[in-house]
Amino acid sequence: MTVPTLHPVLENVTARILARQPDLRAGYLAGIAEARARGPSRGRLSCANLAHVFAASPVADKLVQRGAEGVNIGIVSAYNDMLSAHQPFEHFPDLIRKAAREIGASAQLAGATPAMCDGVTQGQGGMELSLLSRDVIAMATAIAFTHDAFEAGLCLGVCDKIVPGLVIGALSFAHLPILMVPAGPMSSGLPNKEKARIRALYAEGKLGRDELLQAESQSYHGVGTCTFYGTANTNQLLMEAMGLHLPGAAFVHPDAPLRAALTRAATFRAVELARAQEAPNGLAEILGVKAFVNSIVALVATGGSTNLTLHLVAMARAAGFVVDWSDFDDLSAVTPLLCRIYPNGSADVNHFQAAGGPGFLIAELLRAGLMHPDVMTVSGPGLARQTQEPFLIDGRVEWRAPAGASLDTEVLRPVADPFDADGGIRLLTGNLGRAVIKTSAVAPAHRVVEAPAAIFHSQAEFTAAFKAGALNRDFVAVLRFQGPSANGMPELHQLSPPLSVLQDRGFKVALVSDGRMSGASGKTPAAIHLTPEAAHGGPLARVQAGDIIRLDAEKRTLDALVPVAEWNARPLARHSQPGHGLGRELFGFMRRVVGPAEEGGSVLFSPDHAPRAAAIPEHVA
Repeated sequence: MTVPTLHPVLENVTARILARQPDLRAGYLAGIAEARARGPSRGRLSCANLAHVFAASPVADKLVQRGAEGVNIGIVSAYNDMLSAHQPFEHFPDLIRKAAREIGASAQLAGATPAMCDGVTQGQGGMELSLLSRDVIAMATAIAFTHDAFEAGLCLGVCDKIVPGLVIGALSFAHLPILMVPAGPMSSGLPNKEKARIRALYAEGKLGRDELLQAESQSYHGVGTCTFYGTANTNQLLMEAMGLHLPGAAFVHPDAPLRAALTRAATFRAVELARAQEAPNGLAEILGVKAFVNSIVALVATGGSTNLTLHLVAMARAAGFVVDWSDFDDLSAVTPLLCRIYPNGSADVNHFQAAGGPGFLIAELLRAGLMHPDVMTVSGPGLARQTQEPFLIDGRVEWRAPAGASLDTEVLRPVADPFDADGGIRLLTGNLGRAVIKTSAVAPAHRVVEAPAAIFHSQAEFTAAFKAGALNRDFVAVLRFQGPSANGMPELHQLSPPLSVLQDRGFKVALVSDGRMSGASGKTPAAIHLTPEAAHGGPLARVQAGDIIRLDAEKRTLDALVPVAEWNARPLARHSQPGHGLGRELFGFMRRVVGPAEEGGSVLFSPDHAPRAAAIPEHVA
């Protein structure tokens, strides 16, 4: 088979990431080498330490865990039974333990992490903890693995901040083989077009809460991940592209027999990797620079969630790499859009899976030279392994070659016939700073908006203005003081339905914010993650009501059209204190030290900005 020539932009982006602060990666690898050189963990534990490890274990497991030569798998689970995507994990530890025993190994639930549901907290005060919870999850993962009693790891997680948090935590133990184990999406419910229609009618006051709740219940109706292509399912696609899943594990329903078989297979593979001695095969060998570049390509080729422009940066930093939004922008410019999955289309991830799924997608990108083939995966060397599709044959998983063609070109297409020439995640720059915009769901006619600023400091303030009829005009909604330091950077999903309604009425509208949008953000242009944030004196704090804002996604610019002298002389608006209650007061120390959005919005990597001054409330309109 002829090896495709790599796209020069892919090579250039990879080279420049390697060239940025190379000492970070070198220092990271030195720490991993030191951990690996110490040898098997349990062999170094004192007798009292070791006795605690297996005190509660069944006799057969004790025999494995008390000996230095056995393989003991540490399980880190994000299970709870309120989060539909994570409810299936309740029974995974028992399944994993039984599978490990079949091959003379053992497994222990080493620890659990929090797993909040953004679907529950959207528009509520608890959403202000959402992004910060990622770093809590990373720390909880480290606490679980720090027992140092394991030769391999399995991380159970699916959703928004949870998978990135698990990966960041696991990267501190990357001398071990560690696999990500998913649970799969729920079955398809109410069609996405109908759900969007009902949400818009509710936003206009034409339907009541009972009708809206009925529609939402038909959309989110069972066990598994929400089926739209938001952050959770983008995570799952990226775990495939990074080689952290067994091939094709992402989008198999939780109740399918194949799901249980894949979880057993992941257990067998973890033990196999732990027993192999011929070459290092830990997480550090998988998550090199090429894996992160491949993940960005997968993100933009599928029109995935903008939240990953934060999470991938943070995951890369945990592995010793510095990635920025210029890398996303350059790769997106040369990567064709190959998928139409809601909110970029009407299909859901089950339709995507049926059309060919991750296997077909990765195979296409490899053939086009848009992914690095020479990477390590949990299945072995070469990204081509991740193109294979799993089947359950006589109770065991077998992998076969991917479909040679898409089975539904309305959902998934080849590189030769894409939906769009670029991936649709773009970097905007100008006198307002640096922002991310997702254009893959925005029609070309709506990608340039020049209109007066209307300033808001909360979603509730915006919603009230919409309901009062005050927004039936062209405007750019400026929602500021929504960044990591201001209030934890909540998603602003409540804005999507009214903005969509206003755009459908013929008005030119857009959003500019230092906050986030949901992974389900869609057809209205939104310049988000604006950096530096207003709470750090960013330019967004200079904007005044009525200023003309020009958002030009085609030219990749974002500016306030204000004379320079006037702009520079303006005082900075000030913001109110973050909210209290719902646990928000416990996260104040994180908001004080969190890094900027383009550095991943993390508290873990020594941010280099000065702490912001004490907040002074702005006048109440």
